Amino acid sequence: MHLIDWAIVVAYLVWVVSDGIRRTKNSKEIEGYFLANRSLPWWAVGLSVMATQLSAITLVGTTGQGYADGLRFVQFYFGLPLAMIVLCLTVVPFFHRAKVYTAYEYLERRFDAKTRSLTSFLFLVSRCLACGVVISAPAVILSIVLGWPLTLTVLLIGVPTTIYTMLGGVQAVTWADVKQMAVIVGGVLATVVVLIMGLPDDVPVAAALQAAGSVGRMRAIDFTFDVTTQYTFWSGLIGGMFLAMGYFGADQSQVQRYLTAKSVDEGRSSLLMSAYVKIPLQVLILMTGVLVFCFYLFTPPPMLFNPKHQQALESGPAAAQYQALQAEFAAAIDARAQAARAIAAHGADEASKAALANAEGTVKGIRDRALILVREATGDRDYSDANYVFPTFVLTQLPVGLVGLMIAAILAAVMSTVAAELNSLSTATIIDFYRRHVRKTATDRHYLRASWLATAFWGAFATIVASYAADVGSLIVVVNR
Repeated sequence: MHLIDWAIVVAYLVWVVSDGIRRTKNSKEIEGYFLANRSLPWWAVGLSVMATQLSAITLVGTTGQGYADGLRFVQFYFGLPLAMIVLCLTVVPFFHRAKVYTAYEYLERRFDAKTRSLTSFLFLVSRCLACGVVISAPAVILSIVLGWPLTLTVLLIGVPTTIYTMLGGVQAVTWADVKQMAVIVGGVLATVVVLIMGLPDDVPVAAALQAAGSVGRMRAIDFTFDVTTQYTFWSGLIGGMFLAMGYFGADQSQVQRYLTAKSVDEGRSSLLMSAYVKIPLQVLILMTGVLVFCFYLFTPPPMLFNPKHQQALESGPAAAQYQALQAEFAAAIDARAQAARAIAAHGADEASKAALANAEGTVKGIRDRALILVREATGDRDYSDANYVFPTFVLTQLPVGLVGLMIAAILAAVMSTVAAELNSLSTATIIDFYRRHVRKTATDRHYLRASWLATAFWGAFATIVASYAADVGSLIVVVNR
């Protein structure tokens, strides 16, 4: 990375932390610290809801998904608008009228203290572990593509996020989320422009997308009612709806976002904003991955996007096999580029589509054999190269300045999610346990200091989990555990 890129990343981190410290003056009492005195505008809350869900796993992993599989993943979100409508009619008015701090506090009023404590405890256990994995995923990727030790990239994410969350409370989290969404969307749009400009002069964007469509990358909707197919219209509509209702209706990291809104109507508006903006945003991120695929149709890509594994295979016992695969890969990439250029020049008739599909199948087969070598060398049977596609493209193809902006966007994506989760972990700890069972009466100043300690504790715990999670296999498997 160029010095200008580092300056952009440092400026972004300083900006976010300093703004969080500045907002400490608005968080002098417990309601201001945890709920911003229920005074935030709906649009800021809506952006915070979206930023909390849009982690770096989404930004990096979804672009890789678009590169490898096209637009089909967007169906996963088709149930989101229906879920938001149900939640707007049910839990949003329930929680607001009850004047609660946490979703689990409401359960005590509805049932009893044991129900509240159990559900809050389950949230603390699952969310603190997941928070560590959310830090770990981009930290592992950045450590490899930047050549840094993993501990350093984990601290780069965890320390500043914990500082501004601890000092500024939910106000710092929300307004940082607004800035971070602007950085993320701005960085993605700038990357799309570079991708379009990076296509050959004689290849229009429409022709490149037509070539991508010839190998299934532009297929967004599958109405097949097949329970063995992972992403279909029906799985997204039905399964996605119930998943979204559970996440946005019962997870404190999301519930706390719309509890900060000024009223029931503004809380509803914040969720509906997320419902109808989230799908276009996911299409944009997936389309970025598709455009990266289009770019590499005409520009030779690396056989492996993880440079660490590429170097290890080149110098390891499988070096001869790897070099033979490299020769096959180069020939296959040339054949694929010729087939793609034929479609760009003459259109996608059946013969040209079949030629490109065959060439893409050959390229995929060679890459799969290379991935087998990686899995044998590392012992990670679930290893996938898709998560390294976008960061490698950013570092090798973007111009100076935009590299720093996109690294800042990746950091913004993970920090927005982690900050919200740390703030919600602190809220549940203090409200559902400390104030309920340990210190039932105390000043706001006392609870505020306890909240700082709780945030610092969860930040340190998540950072430790992040370092551990990197060594226990596939991150998507770990986050599900």
